[in-house]
Amino acid sequence: MSSDTAFIHEPAPGNPGWLTWNLEDDTRFNAVGLGPMIIRREGERSARVRLVDLETRHSNMHGNVHGGVTLAFIDVAMFATMFRVLGAEVTGSVTLDLHNQFIGAGRIGAPLDVVCEVMRETGRLVFLRGTAEQGDNLVSSFVGTLRKPSLR
Repeated sequence: MSSDTAFIHEPAPGNPGWLTWNLEDDTRFNAVGLGPMIIRREGERSARVRLVDLETRHSNMHGNVHGGVTLAFIDVAMFATMFRVLGAEVTGSVTLDLHNQFIGAGRIGAPLDVVCEVMRETGRLVFLRGTAEQGDNLVSSFVGTLRKPSLR
């Protein structure tokens, strides 16, 4: 478990090299709206975050991953990446902006990955960019900015 006690961040059973990224409180949105997530570092400034179980509840009327699910997952993945790459305290951080371009449809039944890179960190801000993908299928491309919590 990490020192950031709101999160369960420990080795992911059955997934060597991956760590869990879940809230201790499983009644909050991450658990209820999205589900189990795992994360691993990929390079010095990036991480891959995986939404493990995409089910019918994550689908739109076409049977694909709902765009709102993809956006919510990208939002969570930016925080997970900030934590994993920078070791930064994420509790109390907020999303300032998230610009997304949908490129293809996500499939239900296959894990959805967000590959996210920290572009720059300042005293209060973290600038990120990345993609959501399933194997060779590019689902979206995004850029976003997070504001770290105030010291009080």
